[in-house]
Amino acid sequence: MKIGRLNHVGVATPDVEAAAKVYAELYGAADATPAKDFPHLGVKVIFVSVPNMQIELIEPLGEDSPIHRFLEKNPKGGQHHMCFEVPDILAARDAMIERGATVLGTGEPYIGAHGVPVIFVHPKNTGGVLIELMQDPAFYDGSEGR
Repeated sequence: MKIGRLNHVGVATPDVEAAAKVYAELYGAADATPAKDFPHLGVKVIFVSVPNMQIELIEPLGEDSPIHRFLEKNPKGGQHHMCFEVPDILAARDAMIERGATVLGTGEPYIGAHGVPVIFVHPKNTGGVLIELMQDPAFYDGSEGR
């Protein structure tokens, strides 16, 4: 298993609309999706497109959201994770476990904000950086887990 391209960097923020406005006004990154709620993930998301990847702006949808806990420690927000594409999410998960990494949650992939299966690797395994691995959409057939 080898990671693919960097798909996005996740940035936690208390207000995705305000953050998207900053990226547009300060950096000229005005190509953004409308805000969308993902209740099953506990977040509201805007994807800001830049030439080589996206920036995922993430706002909590309540106190149970993992982003809420992140913002308690970092009230102004900040980098939450980096996301890399993989051709086979199940093979990636198995490789992470075989290599001694901790896959968060149940270890089972679930559908993320891009509509494809994802897993997260604990930051203790990657120098303090939370890593999301997502099924490359080009290799996703719509079945659960792949």
